[in-house]
Amino acid sequence: MPVSKIIRIFKEEKTRKLLRQSWSMIWPMTLIMSFIFLIGLADVYVAGKISKEIQAAYGLASQIYFILSIIVMALTVGAVALVSQLYTSGKKDDFVAAVNSSLAVALVCGAVSTIIGFVFSGSIINVLNVPVVLKGPAIKLLQIYSIGLIFSYLLISSNGIMRASGLIRSSMFTMGIVCLINAALNFVLAFRTPLGFAGIAVATVISSFIGCCMNLFFLRLRINRIFKFSIPVVKAIVRIGWPAGLMQVLWQLGAMVLFLILAALPKHNIEIMAAFTNGLKIESAIFLPAFAFNMANAVVVGNLLGEKNEQGAFFIGIVTSGFGVIVILFLTSLVMANAYFVAALLSPDETVVRESIRYIYIALLCEPVMAWGVILSGALNGAGDTKSVMKIVGLSIWLVRLPASFLLAFVLKMGASGVWWAMNISLLVQAFLMTRRYFKRKWLKAHSFPAFGEISPVIPVE
Repeated sequence: MPVSKIIRIFKEEKTRKLLRQSWSMIWPMTLIMSFIFLIGLADVYVAGKISKEIQAAYGLASQIYFILSIIVMALTVGAVALVSQLYTSGKKDDFVAAVNSSLAVALVCGAVSTIIGFVFSGSIINVLNVPVVLKGPAIKLLQIYSIGLIFSYLLISSNGIMRASGLIRSSMFTMGIVCLINAALNFVLAFRTPLGFAGIAVATVISSFIGCCMNLFFLRLRINRIFKFSIPVVKAIVRIGWPAGLMQVLWQLGAMVLFLILAALPKHNIEIMAAFTNGLKIESAIFLPAFAFNMANAVVVGNLLGEKNEQGAFFIGIVTSGFGVIVILFLTSLVMANAYFVAALLSPDETVVRESIRYIYIALLCEPVMAWGVILSGALNGAGDTKSVMKIVGLSIWLVRLPASFLLAFVLKMGASGVWWAMNISLLVQAFLMTRRYFKRKWLKAHSFPAFGEISPVIPVE
Protein backbone atom coordinates (compact mmCIF):
# COMPACT_ATOMS: atom_id res chain seq x y z
CA MET A 1 0.00 0.00 0.00
CA PRO A 2 1.44 3.44 -0.93
CA VAL A 3 2.65 5.59 1.97
CA SER A 4 0.39 8.46 0.86
CA LYS A 5 -2.67 6.22 1.15
CA ILE A 6 -1.65 5.05 4.62
CA ILE A 7 -1.23 8.68 5.74
CA ARG A 8 -4.64 9.54 4.30
CA ILE A 9 -6.26 6.66 6.20
CA PHE A 10 -4.76 7.84 9.50
CA LYS A 11 -6.03 11.37 8.89
CA GLU A 12 -9.62 10.21 8.53
CA GLU A 13 -11.88 10.99 11.50
CA LYS A 14 -13.18 7.41 11.82
CA THR A 15 -9.60 6.15 11.96
CA ARG A 16 -8.69 8.64 14.66
CA LYS A 17 -11.78 7.62 16.59
CA LEU A 18 -10.68 3.97 16.46
CA LEU A 19 -7.20 4.91 17.60
CA ARG A 20 -8.55 6.96 20.52
CA GLN A 21 -10.75 4.03 21.48
CA SER A 22 -7.78 1.69 21.40
CA TRP A 23 -5.52 4.09 23.33
CA SER A 24 -8.16 4.56 26.04
CA MET A 25 -7.78 0.83 26.74
CA ILE A 26 -4.05 0.46 26.16
CA TRP A 27 -2.64 2.94 28.68
CA PRO A 28 -4.70 1.77 31.69
CA MET A 29 -4.02 -1.89 30.79
CA THR A 30 -0.31 -1.13 30.52
CA LEU A 31 -0.38 0.35 34.04
CA ILE A 32 -2.34 -2.65 35.32
CA MET A 33 0.22 -5.03 33.83
CA SER A 34 2.99 -2.90 35.33
CA PHE A 35 1.40 -3.27 38.76
CA ILE A 36 1.19 -7.05 38.28
CA PHE A 37 4.84 -7.09 37.22
CA LEU A 38 5.91 -5.12 40.30
CA ILE A 39 4.06 -7.58 42.51
CA GLY A 40 5.93 -10.49 40.95
CA LEU A 41 9.22 -8.58 41.07
CA ALA A 42 8.80 -7.94 44.79
CA ASP A 43 8.04 -11.64 45.33
CA VAL A 44 11.20 -12.75 43.50
CA TYR A 45 13.35 -10.09 45.16
CA VAL A 46 12.26 -11.04 48.67
CA ALA A 47 12.64 -14.77 47.93
CA GLY A 48 16.14 -14.16 46.56
CA LYS A 49 17.14 -12.17 49.66
CA ILE A 50 16.22 -15.18 51.79
CA SER A 51 18.08 -17.84 49.74
CA LYS A 52 18.47 -19.28 46.26
CA GLU A 53 16.58 -22.40 47.41
CA ILE A 54 13.58 -20.31 48.48
CA GLN A 55 13.75 -18.44 45.16
CA ALA A 56 13.65 -21.70 43.20
CA ALA A 57 10.86 -23.07 45.45
CA TYR A 58 8.86 -19.88 44.91
CA GLY A 59 9.25 -20.29 41.14
CA LEU A 60 7.96 -23.87 41.34
CA ALA A 61 5.01 -22.99 43.62
CA SER A 62 4.02 -19.99 41.51
CA GLN A 63 3.93 -22.12 38.35
CA ILE A 64 1.51 -24.57 40.00
CA TYR A 65 -0.51 -21.66 41.42
CA PHE A 66 -0.99 -20.34 37.89
CA ILE A 67 -2.06 -23.80 36.74
CA LEU A 68 -4.72 -23.79 39.47
CA SER A 69 -5.83 -20.37 38.19
CA ILE A 70 -6.33 -21.57 34.63
CA ILE A 71 -10.08 -22.05 35.00
CA VAL A 72 -10.71 -18.41 35.87
CA MET A 73 -8.40 -17.26 33.08
CA ALA A 74 -10.48 -19.28 30.62
CA LEU A 75 -13.77 -18.05 32.06
CA THR A 76 -12.50 -14.46 31.91
CA VAL A 77 -11.59 -14.76 28.23
CA GLY A 78 -15.11 -15.99 27.52
CA ALA A 79 -16.69 -13.34 29.73
CA VAL A 80 -14.70 -10.49 28.14
CA ALA A 81 -15.62 -11.62 24.61
CA LEU A 82 -19.32 -11.83 25.55
CA VAL A 83 -19.61 -8.82 27.87
CA SER A 84 -17.62 -6.48 25.59
CA GLN A 85 -19.98 -7.16 22.69
CA LEU A 86 -23.14 -7.02 24.80
CA TYR A 87 -21.98 -3.73 26.32
CA THR A 88 -22.13 -2.01 22.92
CA SER A 89 -25.08 -4.00 21.54
CA GLY A 90 -27.77 -2.10 23.48
CA LYS A 91 -29.13 -5.26 25.14
CA LYS A 92 -29.07 -4.12 28.76
CA ASP A 93 -30.83 -7.11 30.35
CA ASP A 94 -28.54 -9.56 28.57
CA PHE A 95 -25.53 -7.49 29.63
CA VAL A 96 -26.56 -7.55 33.32
CA ALA A 97 -27.21 -11.29 33.15
CA ALA A 98 -23.77 -11.82 31.62
CA VAL A 99 -22.05 -9.84 34.39
CA ASN A 100 -23.97 -11.60 37.18
CA SER A 101 -23.46 -15.07 35.74
CA SER A 102 -19.74 -14.52 35.15
CA LEU A 103 -19.13 -13.50 38.76
CA ALA A 104 -21.23 -16.37 40.12
CA VAL A 105 -19.33 -18.98 38.13
CA ALA A 106 -15.98 -17.46 39.16
CA LEU A 107 -17.00 -17.63 42.83
CA VAL A 108 -18.01 -21.30 42.67
CA CYS A 109 -14.95 -22.35 40.66
CA GLY A 110 -12.69 -20.36 42.98
CA ALA A 111 -14.06 -22.16 46.04
CA VAL A 112 -13.52 -25.57 44.41
CA SER A 113 -9.96 -24.65 43.32
CA THR A 114 -9.14 -23.43 46.84
CA ILE A 115 -10.12 -26.78 48.34
CA ILE A 116 -8.30 -28.82 45.70
CA GLY A 117 -5.13 -26.74 45.92
CA PHE A 118 -4.94 -26.79 49.71
CA VAL A 119 -5.68 -30.50 50.12
CA PHE A 120 -3.40 -31.75 47.34
CA SER A 121 -0.47 -29.31 47.57
CA GLY A 122 1.81 -31.92 49.13
CA SER A 123 0.90 -34.62 46.64
CA ILE A 124 1.44 -32.29 43.66
CA ILE A 125 4.91 -31.18 44.79
CA ASN A 126 6.06 -34.62 45.92
CA VAL A 127 5.24 -36.25 42.60
CA LEU A 128 7.55 -33.86 40.74
CA ASN A 129 11.17 -34.78 40.15
CA VAL A 130 12.71 -31.74 41.82
CA PRO A 131 15.52 -31.51 44.40
CA VAL A 132 14.39 -32.55 47.89
CA VAL A 133 15.60 -29.27 49.40
CA LEU A 134 12.90 -27.42 47.42
CA LYS A 135 9.90 -29.59 48.31
CA GLY A 136 9.20 -28.44 51.88
CA PRO A 137 9.19 -24.68 51.13
CA ALA A 138 7.29 -25.20 47.87
CA ILE A 139 4.52 -27.16 49.62
CA LYS A 140 4.11 -24.51 52.33
CA LEU A 141 3.96 -21.68 49.77
CA LEU A 142 1.47 -23.53 47.58
CA GLN A 143 -0.84 -24.30 50.51
CA ILE A 144 -1.00 -20.63 51.47
CA TYR A 145 -1.46 -19.51 47.86
CA SER A 146 -4.34 -21.99 47.53
CA ILE A 147 -6.22 -20.40 50.44
CA GLY A 148 -6.41 -17.18 48.44
CA LEU A 149 -7.50 -18.76 45.15
CA ILE A 150 -11.16 -17.87 45.73
CA PHE A 151 -10.23 -14.18 46.10
CA SER A 152 -7.89 -14.35 43.13
CA TYR A 153 -10.66 -15.86 40.99
CA LEU A 154 -13.05 -13.04 41.84
CA LEU A 155 -10.34 -10.41 41.31
CA ILE A 156 -9.37 -11.72 37.86
CA SER A 157 -12.98 -12.20 36.74
CA SER A 158 -14.14 -8.79 37.95
CA ASN A 159 -11.14 -7.08 36.33
CA GLY A 160 -12.10 -8.68 33.02
CA ILE A 161 -15.72 -7.58 33.31
CA MET A 162 -14.70 -4.04 34.26
CA ARG A 163 -12.36 -3.53 31.30
CA ALA A 164 -15.04 -4.96 28.98
CA SER A 165 -17.72 -2.56 30.24
CA GLY A 166 -16.15 0.87 30.49
CA LEU A 167 -14.64 0.62 33.99
CA ILE A 168 -11.02 0.11 33.01
CA ARG A 169 -9.80 3.06 35.11
CA SER A 170 -11.51 1.70 38.22
CA SER A 171 -9.81 -1.64 37.58
CA MET A 172 -6.50 0.21 37.23
CA PHE A 173 -7.06 1.92 40.61
CA THR A 174 -7.80 -1.42 42.27
CA MET A 175 -4.64 -3.04 40.94
CA GLY A 176 -2.57 -0.06 42.00
CA ILE A 177 -3.79 -0.51 45.59
CA VAL A 178 -3.26 -4.29 45.37
CA CYS A 179 0.30 -3.69 44.18
CA LEU A 180 1.13 -1.32 47.05
CA ILE A 181 -0.35 -3.62 49.70
CA ASN A 182 1.26 -6.76 48.28
CA ALA A 183 4.72 -5.25 47.93
CA ALA A 184 4.66 -3.66 51.39
CA LEU A 185 3.41 -6.83 53.08
CA ASN A 186 6.07 -8.89 51.29
CA PHE A 187 8.85 -7.07 53.11
CA VAL A 188 7.03 -6.71 56.44
CA LEU A 189 5.79 -10.29 56.73
CA ALA A 190 8.93 -11.98 55.35
CA PHE A 191 11.51 -10.00 57.34
CA ARG A 192 9.64 -8.61 60.36
CA THR A 193 7.45 -11.55 61.45
CA PRO A 194 7.95 -15.26 62.26
CA LEU A 195 6.27 -16.13 58.92
CA GLY A 196 9.56 -15.80 57.08
CA PHE A 197 9.38 -16.87 53.43
CA ALA A 198 5.70 -17.88 53.92
CA GLY A 199 4.95 -14.16 54.20
CA ILE A 200 5.37 -13.90 50.41
CA ALA A 201 2.27 -16.04 49.89
CA VAL A 202 0.32 -14.50 52.79
CA ALA A 203 0.83 -11.06 51.24
CA THR A 204 -0.75 -12.32 48.00
CA VAL A 205 -3.79 -13.71 49.83
CA ILE A 206 -4.45 -10.48 51.77
CA SER A 207 -4.00 -8.17 48.79
CA SER A 208 -6.21 -10.36 46.56
CA PHE A 209 -9.00 -10.24 49.15
CA ILE A 210 -8.84 -6.44 49.36
CA GLY A 211 -8.73 -6.16 45.56
CA CYS A 212 -11.78 -8.34 44.91
CA CYS A 213 -13.77 -6.39 47.55
CA MET A 214 -12.89 -3.11 45.81
CA ASN A 215 -13.91 -4.44 42.40
CA LEU A 216 -17.25 -5.73 43.64
CA PHE A 217 -17.92 -2.25 45.04
CA PHE A 218 -17.15 -0.67 41.65
CA LEU A 219 -19.36 -3.23 39.88
CA ARG A 220 -22.37 -2.71 42.13
CA LEU A 221 -24.21 -0.68 39.46
CA ARG A 222 -23.45 -3.31 36.82
CA ILE A 223 -24.70 -6.14 39.04
CA ASN A 224 -28.15 -4.60 39.66
CA ARG A 225 -30.42 -5.09 42.68
CA ILE A 226 -31.88 -8.32 41.32
CA PHE A 227 -29.30 -11.02 40.70
CA LYS A 228 -29.81 -12.66 37.32
CA PHE A 229 -28.22 -16.01 36.60
CA SER A 230 -28.43 -17.24 33.04
CA ILE A 231 -27.57 -20.78 31.99
CA PRO A 232 -27.26 -19.79 28.28
CA VAL A 233 -24.73 -17.12 29.29
CA VAL A 234 -22.66 -19.66 31.19
CA LYS A 235 -22.77 -22.01 28.22
CA ALA A 236 -21.61 -19.22 25.90
CA ILE A 237 -18.77 -18.27 28.29
CA VAL A 238 -17.65 -21.89 28.60
CA ARG A 239 -17.87 -22.44 24.84
CA ILE A 240 -15.64 -19.45 24.18
CA GLY A 241 -13.41 -19.92 27.22
CA TRP A 242 -12.56 -23.62 27.27
CA PRO A 243 -10.02 -23.39 24.42
CA ALA A 244 -8.32 -20.52 26.28
CA GLY A 245 -8.26 -22.70 29.39
CA LEU A 246 -6.77 -25.63 27.51
CA MET A 247 -4.22 -23.27 26.00
CA GLN A 248 -3.21 -22.16 29.49
CA VAL A 249 -2.93 -25.80 30.58
CA LEU A 250 -0.65 -26.53 27.64
CA TRP A 251 1.36 -23.38 28.33
CA GLN A 252 1.77 -23.91 32.08
CA LEU A 253 2.46 -27.64 31.78
CA GLY A 254 5.01 -26.76 29.14
CA ALA A 255 6.66 -24.39 31.62
CA MET A 256 6.65 -27.17 34.22
CA VAL A 257 8.31 -29.55 31.76
CA LEU A 258 10.96 -26.89 31.11
CA PHE A 259 11.57 -26.71 34.87
CA LEU A 260 12.00 -30.50 34.93
CA ILE A 261 14.37 -30.39 31.94
CA LEU A 262 16.45 -27.78 33.73
CA ALA A 263 16.34 -29.82 36.95
CA ALA A 264 17.82 -32.78 35.04
CA LEU A 265 20.88 -30.81 33.86
CA PRO A 266 24.11 -32.29 35.24
CA LYS A 267 25.62 -29.03 36.53
CA HIS A 268 24.27 -26.09 38.56
CA ASN A 269 20.64 -27.23 38.13
CA ILE A 270 19.32 -25.38 41.19
CA GLU A 271 21.10 -22.17 40.16
CA ILE A 272 19.74 -22.52 36.60
CA MET A 273 16.19 -23.08 37.90
CA ALA A 274 16.53 -19.95 40.05
CA ALA A 275 17.88 -18.10 36.99
CA PHE A 276 14.90 -19.31 34.94
CA THR A 277 12.56 -17.98 37.65
CA ASN A 278 14.39 -14.65 37.57
CA GLY A 279 14.49 -14.62 33.78
CA LEU A 280 10.74 -15.13 33.56
CA LYS A 281 10.17 -12.23 35.94
CA ILE A 282 12.57 -10.02 34.00
CA GLU A 283 10.91 -11.05 30.75
CA SER A 284 7.52 -10.29 32.25
CA ALA A 285 8.57 -6.64 32.41
CA ILE A 286 8.35 -6.88 28.64
CA PHE A 287 5.69 -9.57 28.26
CA LEU A 288 3.12 -7.94 30.52
CA PRO A 289 2.91 -4.70 28.50
CA ALA A 290 2.48 -6.92 25.43
CA PHE A 291 -0.29 -8.73 27.27
CA ALA A 292 -1.82 -5.35 28.10
CA PHE A 293 -2.02 -4.66 24.38
CA ASN A 294 -3.43 -8.18 23.96
CA MET A 295 -6.27 -7.56 26.41
CA ALA A 296 -6.92 -4.07 25.09
CA ASN A 297 -7.16 -5.54 21.59
CA ALA A 298 -9.67 -8.12 22.82
CA VAL A 299 -11.97 -5.49 24.35
CA VAL A 300 -11.77 -2.95 21.52
CA VAL A 301 -12.27 -5.60 18.84
CA GLY A 302 -15.15 -7.06 20.87
CA ASN A 303 -16.78 -3.64 21.23
CA LEU A 304 -16.46 -2.97 17.48
CA LEU A 305 -17.89 -6.35 16.57
CA GLY A 306 -20.79 -5.65 18.94
CA GLU A 307 -21.40 -2.54 16.83
CA LYS A 308 -21.15 -4.70 13.66
CA ASN A 309 -18.04 -2.79 12.53
CA GLU A 310 -15.98 -5.69 11.17
CA GLN A 311 -13.70 -3.54 9.00
CA GLY A 312 -12.81 -1.34 11.96
CA ALA A 313 -12.15 -4.41 14.12
CA PHE A 314 -9.72 -5.85 11.55
CA PHE A 315 -7.92 -2.52 11.12
CA ILE A 316 -7.53 -1.70 14.80
CA GLY A 317 -6.17 -5.18 15.55
CA ILE A 318 -3.27 -4.63 13.16
CA VAL A 319 -2.55 -1.07 14.32
CA THR A 320 -2.61 -2.04 18.00
CA SER A 321 -0.23 -4.92 17.30
CA GLY A 322 2.13 -2.64 15.41
CA PHE A 323 2.24 -0.09 18.21
CA GLY A 324 2.81 -2.90 20.68
CA VAL A 325 5.82 -4.18 18.75
CA ILE A 326 7.41 -0.71 18.86
CA VAL A 327 6.94 -0.51 22.64
CA ILE A 328 8.32 -4.02 23.18
CA LEU A 329 11.33 -3.33 20.96
CA PHE A 330 12.20 -0.32 23.13
CA LEU A 331 11.76 -2.23 26.40
CA THR A 332 13.78 -5.19 25.10
CA SER A 333 16.68 -2.92 24.15
CA LEU A 334 16.54 -1.25 27.56
CA VAL A 335 16.65 -4.53 29.51
CA MET A 336 19.40 -6.08 27.36
CA ALA A 337 21.54 -2.96 27.71
CA ASN A 338 21.29 -3.26 31.52
CA ALA A 339 21.33 -7.06 31.80
CA TYR A 340 23.89 -7.33 34.60
CA PHE A 341 22.27 -4.66 36.77
CA VAL A 342 18.81 -6.24 36.39
CA ALA A 343 20.04 -9.79 37.06
CA ALA A 344 22.16 -8.76 40.06
CA LEU A 345 19.17 -6.93 41.53
CA LEU A 346 17.26 -10.21 41.86
CA SER A 347 19.96 -12.47 43.26
CA PRO A 348 23.28 -12.14 45.13
CA ASP A 349 24.49 -15.54 43.86
CA GLU A 350 27.05 -15.10 41.05
CA THR A 351 26.10 -18.35 39.28
CA VAL A 352 22.42 -17.37 39.28
CA VAL A 353 23.33 -13.89 37.99
CA ARG A 354 25.48 -15.33 35.21
CA GLU A 355 22.76 -17.73 34.06
CA SER A 356 20.13 -14.99 34.28
CA ILE A 357 22.23 -12.76 31.99
CA ARG A 358 22.59 -15.61 29.50
CA TYR A 359 18.79 -16.00 29.55
CA ILE A 360 18.32 -12.27 28.90
CA TYR A 361 20.73 -12.17 25.96
CA ILE A 362 19.19 -15.21 24.25
CA ALA A 363 15.49 -15.36 25.18
CA LEU A 364 14.79 -11.65 24.73
CA LEU A 365 15.91 -11.60 21.10
CA CYS A 366 12.47 -12.74 19.95
CA GLU A 367 10.41 -10.50 22.24
CA PRO A 368 9.18 -8.19 19.42
CA VAL A 369 8.13 -11.25 17.41
CA MET A 370 6.41 -12.63 20.50
CA ALA A 371 4.60 -9.32 20.96
CA TRP A 372 3.20 -9.33 17.43
CA GLY A 373 1.73 -12.82 17.82
CA VAL A 374 0.43 -12.27 21.35
CA ILE A 375 -1.31 -8.98 20.55
CA LEU A 376 -2.91 -10.38 17.39
CA SER A 377 -4.19 -13.30 19.45
CA GLY A 378 -6.00 -10.76 21.66
CA ALA A 379 -8.08 -9.68 18.66
CA LEU A 380 -8.88 -13.31 17.89
CA ASN A 381 -9.93 -13.88 21.51
CA GLY A 382 -12.12 -10.76 21.46
CA ALA A 383 -13.93 -12.20 18.45
CA GLY A 384 -14.41 -15.54 20.21
CA ASP A 385 -11.97 -17.38 17.92
CA THR A 386 -10.24 -18.97 20.90
CA LYS A 387 -9.92 -22.44 19.34
CA SER A 388 -7.46 -21.20 16.73
CA VAL A 389 -5.33 -19.46 19.37
CA MET A 390 -5.29 -22.63 21.47
CA LYS A 391 -4.22 -24.83 18.54
CA ILE A 392 -1.43 -22.47 17.50
CA VAL A 393 -0.01 -22.04 21.02
CA GLY A 394 -0.31 -25.76 21.81
CA LEU A 395 1.48 -26.72 18.60
CA SER A 396 4.31 -24.23 19.12
CA ILE A 397 4.95 -25.47 22.68
CA TRP A 398 4.47 -29.22 22.52
CA LEU A 399 5.60 -29.93 18.96
CA VAL A 400 8.35 -27.30 18.76
CA ARG A 401 9.54 -25.85 22.10
CA LEU A 402 9.76 -28.97 24.28
CA PRO A 403 11.23 -31.41 21.70
CA ALA A 404 13.72 -28.73 20.61
CA SER A 405 14.64 -28.03 24.26
CA PHE A 406 15.48 -31.70 24.89
CA LEU A 407 17.36 -32.01 21.61
CA LEU A 408 19.47 -28.89 22.08
CA ALA A 409 20.04 -29.29 25.83
CA PHE A 410 20.95 -32.98 25.99
CA VAL A 411 21.55 -34.41 22.52
CA LEU A 412 23.56 -31.42 21.25
CA LYS A 413 24.82 -30.75 24.81
CA MET A 414 24.05 -27.03 24.77
CA GLY A 415 22.67 -27.15 28.32
CA ALA A 416 20.42 -24.32 29.51
CA SER A 417 21.32 -22.22 26.45
CA GLY A 418 19.71 -24.86 24.26
CA VAL A 419 16.45 -24.45 26.17
CA TRP A 420 16.55 -20.67 25.71
CA TRP A 421 17.12 -21.03 21.93
CA ALA A 422 14.30 -23.57 21.68
CA MET A 423 11.95 -21.01 23.25
CA ASN A 424 12.89 -18.53 20.53
CA ILE A 425 12.25 -21.03 17.75
CA SER A 426 8.79 -21.79 19.11
CA LEU A 427 7.92 -18.08 19.30
CA LEU A 428 8.80 -17.63 15.63
CA VAL A 429 6.53 -20.50 14.67
CA GLN A 430 3.73 -19.18 16.88
CA ALA A 431 3.88 -15.64 15.46
CA PHE A 432 3.88 -16.91 11.87
CA LEU A 433 0.81 -19.10 12.41
CA MET A 434 -1.04 -16.36 14.32
CA THR A 435 -0.41 -13.87 11.50
CA ARG A 436 -1.60 -16.38 8.92
CA ARG A 437 -4.83 -16.98 10.83
CA TYR A 438 -5.49 -13.27 11.35
CA PHE A 439 -5.13 -12.25 7.72
CA LYS A 440 -7.42 -15.04 6.54
CA ARG A 441 -10.22 -13.05 8.32
CA LYS A 442 -12.29 -16.12 9.21
CA TRP A 443 -12.23 -14.98 12.83
CA LEU A 444 -14.47 -12.03 11.91
CA LYS A 445 -17.36 -14.51 11.70
CA ALA A 446 -16.54 -16.21 15.00
CA HIS A 447 -18.37 -13.61 17.08
CA SER A 448 -21.91 -14.74 16.26
CA PHE A 449 -22.88 -15.82 19.76
CA PRO A 450 -26.03 -17.94 20.10
CA ALA A 451 -26.60 -16.13 23.39
CA PHE A 452 -27.42 -12.86 21.64
CA GLY A 453 -31.11 -12.25 22.02
CA GLU A 454 -31.50 -15.65 23.65
CA ILE A 455 -30.01 -15.07 27.08
CA SER A 456 -33.40 -15.19 28.79
CA PRO A 457 -34.72 -17.06 30.62
CA VAL A 458 -32.77 -15.90 33.64
CA ILE A 459 -33.10 -16.99 37.25
CA PRO A 460 -33.73 -13.82 39.30
CA VAL A 461 -32.73 -13.76 42.93
CA GLU A 462 -33.86 -10.92 45.19
